[in-house]
Amino acid sequence: MSSVAGATSSRPNVAVVGHVEWVQFARVSHVPRAGEVVHAEDPFAEPAGGGAVAAVQLARLAGTAALVTCFGEDDYGARSRLRLGELGVDVRASLVQSASRSAVTLVDDAGERTITTFGPRLEPQGGREDERWSGLERIDGLYFTAGDEAELRIARSRSRVLVASPRARAALGHGIALDALVLSGDDEIELRAAEPALGQAELVVWTEGERGGRYRRGDGETGRWAAVPPPGEVVDSYGCGDSFAAGLTYGLGAGMPLPDALALGARCGAVCLTGRGPYERQLTRRDLGL
Repeated sequence: MSSVAGATSSRPNVAVVGHVEWVQFARVSHVPRAGEVVHAEDPFAEPAGGGAVAAVQLARLAGTAALVTCFGEDDYGARSRLRLGELGVDVRASLVQSASRSAVTLVDDAGERTITTFGPRLEPQGGREDERWSGLERIDGLYFTAGDEAELRIARSRSRVLVASPRARAALGHGIALDALVLSGDDEIELRAAEPALGQAELVVWTEGERGGRYRRGDGETGRWAAVPPPGEVVDSYGCGDSFAAGLTYGLGAGMPLPDALALGARCGAVCLTGRGPYERQLTRRDLGL
């Protein structure tokens, strides 16, 4: 397994393998109860989902980030590619004859989000070392959140530090070594999905929201980190977890000690919490003084 110790470049090469959804965002006073009509305000749309959000956060920390993903040959796919490019992401997408996934996210007055998705998640598959992977031979930190086993094997071979989410589902549990597995400690779905990979990760990280989180290394060492207070009013929790995972991936890829990488992830999540949608407020290189 590749080591997360030791310093690397001050601007590590970073990438994401994951999914993108075209998301319609809107604010509501509260999520409607059965049979209730609630008026939505401040609607806007962005390409989001775990792969997109993490890729944009990594791009803002590193200057650019590659995203290996999959789109449908439709308007949502074309608009996603264009917008992610504007946000500094080097999009490397395969195209399929299926509709790109979409979603509606309602954010209530407490900043909590509720998501409804439409259509199956499109994931990079097949493990073909084609043009999507061209030039991605030496990746310092890679975050894997969607794809099949073959794509995960390529990601492992191309990256020094490989961080995965249990949302990668069937790609996990096949003996592929992970440097880190990061998941929500309060999400029963993620906790169950993580079980096949727990023994194959050198580091397991459980986030616990405002309580910070905990971790366990392969040698049995355990520890915790503290949450970072949001640097402003809480606006929207969408994307906070993926921003945390991206910050952790960046930190480990840059050779930071684990406490520093966890603190960076926590800061990324806290900043995202103060913005409208996933991209209005994310930590940048300038914020870090780089």
